[in-house]
Amino acid sequence: MREGWGKRAVIGVPFIWLLIFFLVPFFIVFLVSLGAPQFSVPPYSPAFEWDGWVPRFVGSFDNYVFLTEDDLYWRAYLGSVQIAGGATLMCLLVAWPMAWVIARATPTWRNVLLLAVILPFWTSSLLRIYALMGLLRQGGLINTGLMWLGITDEPIQMMQTDFAVYLTIVFTYLPLMVLPLYSTLEKLDGTLLEAAADLGARGWQTFWTITLPLSLPGILAGCLLVFIPAVGEFVIPDLMGAQDSPMIGNVLWGEFTRNRDWPVAAAVAIAMLALLVVPFMLLRSSPALRGEA
Repeated sequence: MREGWGKRAVIGVPFIWLLIFFLVPFFIVFLVSLGAPQFSVPPYSPAFEWDGWVPRFVGSFDNYVFLTEDDLYWRAYLGSVQIAGGATLMCLLVAWPMAWVIARATPTWRNVLLLAVILPFWTSSLLRIYALMGLLRQGGLINTGLMWLGITDEPIQMMQTDFAVYLTIVFTYLPLMVLPLYSTLEKLDGTLLEAAADLGARGWQTFWTITLPLSLPGILAGCLLVFIPAVGEFVIPDLMGAQDSPMIGNVLWGEFTRNRDWPVAAAVAIAMLALLVVPFMLLRSSPALRGEA
C-alpha cells in the first residue's frame, strides 16, 4: 500500500506542476482573450460577470475572428513557421554529423566533445546573440576580414536580414538538436552496420536503410525541441531581423506593450499555442518518435 502511494506521489508531482504553472495561466490568458480592451486596470473587460452566485458569460470570440480578418497576424504566423522550419532543417543538417562523430568517438574524446556542445548553455543566450551581432555588423570581424582579403570592396549587409535570423537561431538552438541525436546514435548497434557491409551494402545504402531509420526518434525529438521555441522566438528577430518581416513573437509583444490591447494579444498567444500543440500531438503519436520504426 505504501509503495502504491509512493508511486502516485512521484507521478502526481509533475501533473501538479503542469496544473499550477501551465493550465491555470493558460486558462487565465484564455479568459482575457474573450474580453474587450478598455481604459482601466486591468485593461480589459471580464469574460464573466456574477449574477449573484451564478457566473454569466459576457465575453465574445470576436478577437479570434479579428485574427483571421487582419493579414498581419496570419502572415506573421506563416513567416514564423517558415523561419522556424528552415532553421530547424539547418540545425538538423549541421547536428547530425556532429552527433555521429561524438557517438563514434572514444570515451575520452566523447566527453570532451559533449562538453563543447553543452558549454554554450553556461553563457546567457543574450550575450551569445550580442557576440554574433559583433561578428555580423558592417564593421564587424567578418566584413573586415572579407575586405582585407579583397573578396568584397564594401561591407555586406548581414544584420537586419532573414539570413541573420536563421543563423542566430541555428547558433542558439544547435545543442538542442545535437543532444537527442547523440542519445539515439550512441545506442545504435554497430553490428548492424558490419552485417550490412558484409552483405555488400555500400555506405550510402547502409545510411538510408539502417542508420537513418534507427535515428528517427532522435531526429523528431530534436526537431521538436528546436522548432517549438523557434516559432515563438522574440529576442532574435527583434535584434537581428528586418522590421518589415516580424515573427509572431514580435507581434504579440507589440499588442501587449505598444497597443495595450491585451485581449487581442491573448488571442494571438492562444492561437500560437494551438499552432504548436497540434503538430506536437501528431508527432507524439508517430511510431518513429516512440522508437517503433
